[in-house]
Amino acid sequence: MAHILIVEDDPSLGFLLQDSLESAGYTVTLCTDGEQGLAALGANAFDLCVLDVMLPKLDGFTLAQEMRKRQVEVPFMFLTAKAMKADRLQGFELGCDDYLTKPFGLEELVYRVRAILRRTARQPETKPAEASTSVSDILQFGASSLEFRNLLLHVAGQTHTLTDREAELLRLFAQHPHQLLRREEILQRLWQDDGYFVGRSLDVFISRLRKYLQPDSSLKITTVHGRGYKFEVAE
Repeated sequence: MAHILIVEDDPSLGFLLQDSLESAGYTVTLCTDGEQGLAALGANAFDLCVLDVMLPKLDGFTLAQEMRKRQVEVPFMFLTAKAMKADRLQGFELGCDDYLTKPFGLEELVYRVRAILRRTARQPETKPAEASTSVSDILQFGASSLEFRNLLLHVAGQTHTLTDREAELLRLFAQHPHQLLRREEILQRLWQDDGYFVGRSLDVFISRLRKYLQPDSSLKITTVHGRGYKFEVAE
């Protein structure tokens, strides 16, 4: 059963969100300000966070930034009245999995939550005696490697902890070296959506991966303008 954190300062809406998601079979923790939400993230393991943006004490965008700084790797979506294009872009640049503007239908929210959880579901963890990473979980490319299950990227003696989406994108590239991956194909595989705002989110993830991989001169993510990307691995 997925455990969902809701951070929403409107008591009536918070109650409706919690009731709807619990009725759909999820366990829900409700916080009413950003500081409470950040404390809850430090004390519990969640499968998804639903964040309002205009929160007291710590707004939703700042909360998302703090999650990344503290390497809290949990999918999250924004639920907000801030519908301007700049606000949406900021949300996706922060790494959100979805951005739903108010007003919205509770049924739509439940479907969006289900879609995110399907995309980001982790495999059950092994028993402690079997907890070591298996060879099949490790992808090698150039002088670098990705421990997909552990979200760890090793490049030139450095180790980076990736987000789920960064790891999924890098795995897709590593499994198709030197092949053209069209933008629409990547968006449909990882987001099941090829809309404008999700496309901008892909651009952000590509930039991050390029930065991580830069120390390994044998690797390059090449943009094929108007078509997609190629993951080049020097022999």
